[in-house]
This record gives sequence, C-alpha cells and structure tokens, in this order.
Amino acid sequence: MKYSSLSELRPLRLDTIAAVVGLLIALALLPLQLFVSQIYLKTVPIVLGLACGLYLVSLYQRTEADALPALPSSVALSMPALVLVGLSSMVVLTVLQGERTIYFFGLSALIGTLVLVQIVFTSERDFNRGVVLLQIVLFALVFRFAALYATPGYIGIDIWTHMEFVEQIRDAEMLGAISHDKHYGSPFYHLLVVASSFIYDVPLRSALYLSVGVVMPFAILLVYATANLLVSARWATLSAALFAFANYVSMWGMHLIPTSLGLVFFLGLLYALIRVMRVEYTGRDFSLLILFSIAIILTHQVSTFIMLVLLLAAFVAQIIFVFGPFGLTRLDTSVFRAKKPVNLFGLVVFNFGLTIFIWSLTPYGENSFLATVLLFFTETLEESAGFLNIASGSSGGDAESSTQAATTLLEQAVPYLDNLGFLVLLCLTFAGCLYVVHRRRAEQSVFTLLLAAAIMLVFILVLPMFGIRNFIPTRWFAFLYAPMAILGAIGLRSLNRNLSAGIVVSILLVFTLIYPGAMIVAVESNAENPIFSDQHERLAYDESELAAVESIGDLTGSPDGDEIRPNQQLYTDHPYMTVFSRTGAYPSTGPVTLPENGSVQHDYTVYRTEQSTDATFFVDENGQERMASPSEDRVCRPEQAVVYTNGDVSLCTPSPATNAA
Repeated sequence: MKYSSLSELRPLRLDTIAAVVGLLIALALLPLQLFVSQIYLKTVPIVLGLACGLYLVSLYQRTEADALPALPSSVALSMPALVLVGLSSMVVLTVLQGERTIYFFGLSALIGTLVLVQIVFTSERDFNRGVVLLQIVLFALVFRFAALYATPGYIGIDIWTHMEFVEQIRDAEMLGAISHDKHYGSPFYHLLVVASSFIYDVPLRSALYLSVGVVMPFAILLVYATANLLVSARWATLSAALFAFANYVSMWGMHLIPTSLGLVFFLGLLYALIRVMRVEYTGRDFSLLILFSIAIILTHQVSTFIMLVLLLAAFVAQIIFVFGPFGLTRLDTSVFRAKKPVNLFGLVVFNFGLTIFIWSLTPYGENSFLATVLLFFTETLEESAGFLNIASGSSGGDAESSTQAATTLLEQAVPYLDNLGFLVLLCLTFAGCLYVVHRRRAEQSVFTLLLAAAIMLVFILVLPMFGIRNFIPTRWFAFLYAPMAILGAIGLRSLNRNLSAGIVVSILLVFTLIYPGAMIVAVESNAENPIFSDQHERLAYDESELAAVESIGDLTGSPDGDEIRPNQQLYTDHPYMTVFSRTGAYPSTGPVTLPENGSVQHDYTVYRTEQSTDATFFVDENGQERMASPSEDRVCRPEQAVVYTNGDVSLCTPSPATNAA
C-alpha cells in the first residue's frame, strides 16, 4: 500500500476538515465519562472517533490490491437455500416451543449473517438482488409474525388503547365514537383496521395483522428503492438489510400501533422526496409527495412531526445548494448525478400549514392538541430542563440506571448489548456523512439524508440530556434508521473502495457477524419474551394473565373511573397495570408501592407469578420506579382475602374478618 502526501490530496477539503473536527470532538467528549454514566455519552464519542479515524486512513491510504476476495460460486449459490431452510426452522421452533426462545433468536442472528454475507462477499456474477431482497422480506415476515403467532393477546402497551378505539368505531359504525380523544384528528390507522375487519370478515386482531402487520415487512423495499436512486443495487440491498434487522423497526412490526403505519408512509415520503431530487420529476411525482404527507398527518402526530423535520432538512439542503458553497459544476457525476436543487418551499409551507390546522382542531385534554403540546413543552423548559439532567426513559435513562444498579458483569453488559447494533450502524452512518460532504459528491438528496439524520439525533440523544423528552425520542429511532441505513451503506461502500483489502475484510467480517445478532439481542426485538428476562419487563401476557384481566373486570363490574373511591384503586406491577386501565377492566389502576423491606400497604392488589420470577417494575416509598422480584406474601398480605385466583394471578382485597375486627 502507498500513502500519498498531504499536498497531493488537498487535506483541507471539506470531508477532511469534517473528519478531523469529528475526531477532536470525540476526544473532547471522552472526559465526560468521568462525571456521568449515561450510555450514549460513554459510547458515541468512541464510535465517532472510530468512524473519523477510519475515514482519515482511507483518505491517505492507496492500495494496489485487486478486488476483495469473494466466496466461491458454489458456496454463494447455496446460501439462499440455507437461508430458506433456516427460516423454515424458525417457524418450526416457534410452533414446537410455543414462543420465541433463545434458540429462535440465535438462529435468527445466524440467518441475518448469511444474508449480509451474500451482499458483501459475493462476486458481481453471483450477486442477485432479487433473491437477496426476497430473503430479507421473508426474514422480516417470519421474525415478526412468529412473535404475533405465539402471543395470545397483543405485544406492547399502547396497542391495547388503540384496539379499544378500533372496537368503539366498529361498534358505533362512526368515527365520532372517539371524538373525545386526540386520535380523532388522526384516525387513518383505526379506520384501516375496522375496514379490514369488514372486508376480510375476521376479528379485529386478525384484521390488524392482515393490514398493518403484513404491510410493515414489505415497506422495507421502499428503503431499497430510495437507496437505489443513489447507489448501485448491491449497496441499496445492503441498506434494506440494515433497516430490516434494526431493533426498533422490528418492534413496530410487532407492536402494531399508528407509529407503525406512520413509519410506512414516512418511507414512502422519503422515497418520493429523494426521487424528485434525482430524476426529472413530473407532476405525478410531486402529487405522490403530497399524498404521503397527508397520509402521515392523518395517521400519527409524532410521525407528522418527524416528517416536518425531514422536509425542513430538505429545504435547508436546497438553501445550501442555492446560496451555499457547493457548486453544481464540481459534482462528481460518476458518484451522484448532478441535478439542479428542487424548490421545496411550497411543499414545506403546505405541510406546516395543514399540520397546524389539523392539530388546532384535534382535542387533547381540555384544549386542542397544538395548545396542549406547546403547554407541556413550556412547562418542561421551565421546570425540568438543564444540562445533564438525564430524564428517565428506555433510550438512555433506563440504561443508565441499570448500569448504576448492576451487581454482575452480565447486568453491566446488558445496556451495551441493547445499544450495540445502533452503535454499529451509527459508526457506518458517520463514515457515510463524511463521504458525502466532499465538495465533488455533495448533492441535495444526500444532504437531505445527512441533515435529517443529524436533526433526529439531536431529538433522540441531545435533548434528553437536558431533561427534554416531550418529543418521545424512542418513537424516532425507526424513522432515523431509514436515512442511517442509506448513509451507512454509502459509508461502508466508501471504506470498501478506499481501504486496503486486509482492513476491509476485517471490517466486513466484524460487521456481518455482529450487526444482525446485536439488533436481535436488543430488547426492542424481543419485547414479548426478553432474552434478558431478569433485566427487561415482558410486554406481552399469557392466556392466564389475560383471562384474569377479563375475570376481574367481570367481578368488579368494570366500574367507570369516577365511580371508584381513592381507597378502591387497584395496584399491581408495571406493565400489567396498563392492561387493566387501557382495556377498561378496572380504569383506576396504579403501580404497587413496594417498601425496600416489607409488604405493600394497599387494600386492593393483584399478584402474578411473573412478579417473583422475572423483571417487573414497582415504585418505592419516594415514588421512584424500581425493578424488583417480591414474593407473593409481600404483594398479597396474609391478612388480605383472595377473592380471585387462577393459579398464576390473584386479586387480593381487605378481609371481611379484618374489617369486622
């Protein structure tokens, strides 16, 4: 290999400056680890420094090596059959074991690796994008529907509320049945499920899976189509694989709520947006943009806000290329085709205006959705915001508290395992961003992806460090993964072209072996049966737990919330308490207050065996949420009466004998 001089490579070009600045920022952030234990403050600087370091090495390293080693044709051509056998085995395992177990997830990780190997280690002659894309879609279908098949009810928390809304609309045969709720202004998801139930003549649960559940895996192809506007089929296929394996993408394919459908429309909008920037578009292309944007606005409020971020990023990219330092005459057309920036001002104004109009009419509490959200945000800025005021939440706060409370090496490693896949993709994304800021490769489409990813990362990683979580950052990850997957594929492509064969092979081997497994191990991919069940709560329920909810509702008459006195509130663990309140079985339900050494003092409690065996959450005397595994006699005291039990779940109330005494 040869290393060229600084003068030959003009080291002060934009990508070089960005890489050096990124490396300096990474070094400057490292000391923060001494003061805080937030998971991203510990890991992101390392990832940023690694990406910038690799990119700088690729700039000054020249290799005379031939093409990378490719698998023999016989091996490459046999891999699709192996993947299909593996997918069939995943189905058989789920049917035989009745749930997705550690064997299922291990096999899934192996199949994911085989798919990635076909993309990065096959020759041009042996690579078949159609076959690989089929494997990716089939993997997504099997991985997600195996969870849906093995779960008696639903996976997740919010879905119980949404399915109650769907049932109300179906029974009343009118949208006005949910006119009291904010989803009255964004009802497309609920209407779709109701319509599917009528069309297919199936129960609502089946209608949900046949509509939103089926479309989610096929939406992956939109990522491929978007990336293929920028790079060749091989790297576009890689971007589809990166997106398909991602943890939050898998989660919204199982926890099927308006966020899921909003993600589908967002991917369609992203494709249409990049398309108008890359081809000679027509009025039909712009109509598609408007159609997808209206669909998002009528589906989900958080998805709408994320869409506005994307459109704002595209508009800023337009301004940069109209008035900024990037000239069209210097674009490298062998990498990205040169095209005059598209004027998106009208589209941005239309979407902001329509969003404000609909949100102003959408009820939320006692005010409109827009007024209430602005009020919450103002209160947060006044009361909670502050630097390194780490707010609690699953994207960072939980990882932090878990790390602090950890007593074993495994417990300390779990937060890092949960985030490892994201960090791998983030490293590739940083490399891709550095590649596209080169003046000869800069273009409106790729800058839209870069700016959108950067702004989303601010909402996900930066604002929570200041105590601002009003934007629900965990909902953003799946949307963020779309531009990250495309930029990540571009980044890996650039390293593949510019680094020596030995380094590239090492990077590709580590990537193919780690990325699928890391994303599958992350708790979002296995929420219905967590791999680390003593560290993460199970967001699904078995038949006995669901039967108990229905029976307790029948036993108590499912009273309205205003009919329940404060001393009649029902207490159980989180997340089990959410099923009672969201299904209407017992609306006034809260988390058990569990003393450090003692029994609960509530009158009405619900105990389930899950509380003693796996991770469930309670609150302590100070109202702070904590994970615990109490024995049955601490939740249902001996002096209480057990008025209902099915062997797994018990309802305990004040004993008549105790009251008489």
